[in-house]
Amino acid sequence: MGELDIANLVSNLIVYLVVLLLAISAHEAGHAWMSYRYGDDTAYMLGRVTLNPVKHTDPIGTLLIPIITFVAAFSAGVMLPLIGWGKPTPVNPNKWTKYKEANVMVSIAGIGANLILATMGFIVFKVLLETEIINAGNIADGMVKVLAMFLQSMIFLNVSLAVFNLLPFPPLDGSKVLATFLPKSFEPILDMLETYGFLILILLVYMGVIGIIIYPFYMLVSYLLFTPWF
Repeated sequence: MGELDIANLVSNLIVYLVVLLLAISAHEAGHAWMSYRYGDDTAYMLGRVTLNPVKHTDPIGTLLIPIITFVAAFSAGVMLPLIGWGKPTPVNPNKWTKYKEANVMVSIAGIGANLILATMGFIVFKVLLETEIINAGNIADGMVKVLAMFLQSMIFLNVSLAVFNLLPFPPLDGSKVLATFLPKSFEPILDMLETYGFLILILLVYMGVIGIIIYPFYMLVSYLLFTPWF
């Protein structure tokens, strides 16, 4: 193994953390905003309808685990699923005007926020590539390199979070959507998943199953991004 490039590690880590904080803040703010739209002002009154990362940062899920995983993956020269989470957005379903509709919309609002960020990053990066403002000759140079790193992270991290949160395991958003439509006979299964869902997710992440699920989306986005359209 070659000597670790500390400067490169630090620059990549800073870009990753900036994008992660934005992605998680947008995700949680999306939940808070949509819940407010359906009559619940719980998160709104706590100041959670904001992109300010201070309001959404969980010390373990937003900082410690992502940093450790990133440094370990970078040092080993391998790809690991870089997933983090924010401080859960408090909602009071009893205040929702239309419970089932609200449960679905509030659950997918965070995913929608991540897809909006990914789309914005994709459009900007694609324009820069198609106009050759960013090209093979300058993509490794100074600020162009930093910009390319930022936009790639913006795209792929938000796509990862969106796909990840669609999975039907508590406490992910997909499980809440699924629970809305399943009959009551499935409640024991849902209760079991509620109890062990987080452990199942951790196991799936480090067995590589989550990576396998996300990989096709990476490949599709990469193809669309780096294949010339004109």
